[in-house]
This record gives sequence, structure tokens and C-alpha cells, in this order.
Amino acid sequence: MQTRTLSHVIAAVPTSDGAGVRLRRSIGARQTQRLDPFLMLDEFSSDDADDYIGGFPAHPHRGFETVTYMLDGHMRHEDHLGNTGDLVPGAVQWMTAGRGIVHSEMPQQSQGRMRGFQLWINLPAREKMQPAAYRDIAPALIPTVSQVDGTRIKVVAGTYVDGATSIDGPINPSTHRTSTDPSYLDVALAPTARFEHAVYPEYSAFVYVYEGTLVVGDEDGAATLRTHEAGVLSAGARIVLRAGREGARALVLAGRPLREPIVQYGPVVMNTREEIEQAIADYQSGAFTRAA
Repeated sequence: MQTRTLSHVIAAVPTSDGAGVRLRRSIGARQTQRLDPFLMLDEFSSDDADDYIGGFPAHPHRGFETVTYMLDGHMRHEDHLGNTGDLVPGAVQWMTAGRGIVHSEMPQQSQGRMRGFQLWINLPAREKMQPAAYRDIAPALIPTVSQVDGTRIKVVAGTYVDGATSIDGPINPSTHRTSTDPSYLDVALAPTARFEHAVYPEYSAFVYVYEGTLVVGDEDGAATLRTHEAGVLSAGARIVLRAGREGARALVLAGRPLREPIVQYGPVVMNTREEIEQAIADYQSGAFTRAA
């Protein structure tokens, strides 16, 4: 079974979004730094309320999915369809923007740590104009695998195989139909611990380290990945990671590439410029939300 190696590294860069929320962006920091089907990965983390208190007031999306995963803090989702959801520590919001949704994500705290991630996953042309959908996933619905060396794996999406046991996350092909078939693991490795994960060889995959350091790959061709770095992986059927002496925490993501043209205008991701212009016209006329 071929082990994936570290193809290249995308360092997360400081930026801001919403109403001044400070964050770090790795995948998608530039349009040349996407990894099909993944469009963007943001990490937000601060103990200073000034860095997050503005939140993300009402704004539109079309043509892709957003996945918000909270580690610390409390935010609230509301959208024009009437959906509401509380993002508390360990919770996930999985939103399919489809043909159009207007939503907000606002802090429900004025002090303390706010920490988490938002991932954007593209949709294929045939799925971009599907009805919008939203799912609020409570922490108790996300399975955690604890291993004898102290390593813990949270299975947000896809399947993790632990010995003879397969563990499905709440987002999997039987519960969520999408052509990208995403896999999303949050892995906390004990010091010097080793982690392995089987993936389809043809899928895109990357690792984002948010604490500590990781060595990616087997002894031959192994390379180090540091905090706030996204490591894009080569082709292969197996991901192998080894933590440094202080341990590590990382997101491990994989998905089926779409290999379609991407035209992006802020929170709208389509296949052609004409579709972008139509989305803008729909939003300005009010048809954007009526159609959803």
C-alpha cells in the first residue's frame, strides 16, 4: 500500500473576514492554493474578544458547502430558511449553500476563547443549484476513537478504520449525498505516537497542523509539518503521521476531486463568469433567497 508523502506546504497567513474576525487562512489563501475539491480552510483562535466579537453578519453563499467546526466558544447560526443552530465546543455545522442561502454566524460570548475552523468544499456543476440545506451536528453525534497510545480521533465525516472496526462519522455517503465524498478527521496524537489512515488513492488529501509538529510519511521521504501549516499530500492509499515529542493536533481531510472549472466571486463559487453574474443579479433582485 503506497504511503502518501508531503507534496508541498501552504503556510496559513493572517487575514480577517466577516465583521473583522481575525483568522489564519491556508488552503485558499490564494486562488492558486486550492486543493480540488477543497476551496478554503480558515482557523480562528483568540482569547481576545476584539478579534471575534464582530462575528459574521448575514451574508450569501452559492455553489459549495461550508463546514464549521468549533473547538472552544459559542456561536449561533441563523439563515433565511429559518434554520438555527448553536455551535458549542465540539459541534459541527454542515451547510450546503446550493443555489442560495443567506446566513449569519454570531458570537454568543463577550469574553473567553473562541477557536475553530471553517472549511469550504466545492460542489460539481450538476449539484450547485440544488436546494440549500443545513445540518447542526451536536458533539455527542461525532464518534471519538481512543487508542492505547493516547491518540484520539474524532470522525466528523467519512469513515475511519480502527483494526477490524469501521467507524462512520455523521456525514457519510448514507446520510449525505455529495459527489466529493469528504473525509474529515480531527486527530490528537500523543507524543511520538504514530497514526495511519487509509484513503482512496485518487482522492485529494491534506493535513492541517494546529498544535505541535508532525512527521508526514514513512522513513523514506518523511518530512516535517509545523503548527499553522497545511501539508498537501501526494497520491497514495495510506496517510502516515508521527507526532513530535510534544504531541500534535491536526485535521486530516480527503475528498474526490471534481476537475471542473472554478470561477469565484467572494462567497459565490460557480463554473462560469455568466453564472457568477446571474448569482449577483439574483441576489440583488431578491430571487436568490426566493429560489432557495
